[in-house]
Amino acid sequence: MFDFLEGYDLLGAFWVTVKLTVYSALGSLIWGTLLAGMRVGPVPPMRGFGTAYVNIIRNIPLTVIIVFASLGLYQTLRVTLGAGNIVDDINFRLAVLALVLYTSAFVCEALRSGINTVPAGQAEAARALGLNFTQVLRLVILPQAFRSVVNPLANVLIALTKNTTVASAIGVVEAAYLMKDMIEAEAQLILISAVFAFGFICLTLPTGLLLGWVSKKVAVKR
Repeated sequence: MFDFLEGYDLLGAFWVTVKLTVYSALGSLIWGTLLAGMRVGPVPPMRGFGTAYVNIIRNIPLTVIIVFASLGLYQTLRVTLGAGNIVDDINFRLAVLALVLYTSAFVCEALRSGINTVPAGQAEAARALGLNFTQVLRLVILPQAFRSVVNPLANVLIALTKNTTVASAIGVVEAAYLMKDMIEAEAQLILISAVFAFGFICLTLPTGLLLGWVSKKVAVKR
């Protein structure tokens, strides 16, 4: 029944999807946190930059960003992100960059909503102790904000896992790319679709369940 899978590196394709997700998630968490800090910060130019970045990026389709990363950064500006001349590595790194730029906007908004749940009195008390804005944010606000937004961040991570399929537009050989090749070569459209749908369920469902459990364990009791 599943003889059509022979000759295809199904696990390898999903492994590329996993790597895209992990690298992009780490980058998005770092950049999204910095953006959230800018958006709630006291410096107007940084606050304006954070607001403009989030509003602009959230309204641009991910496909446009990924294609621009390939056509604009690599083919026009010759940006390789240290990948040398190996096209597969270049496309992978550009896809990670595009996913980070896109996903970090949603991480920022999720985290900003968590920052807004922290009582203002705690920040005022920290400032009264002599802490500056960066120290207040790092030591008082962000630890509580992260605890309150585990579920929203889990949703962003699940969406990111599914968004990695767009990387096939620039030739990254991940699950969606292999699925397209298999559909073109094999007369098993329904079975192929079912196999890849099951593969993504195996990636996203445990993630949602695990982070849902973590959310209940670290929830701030008010």
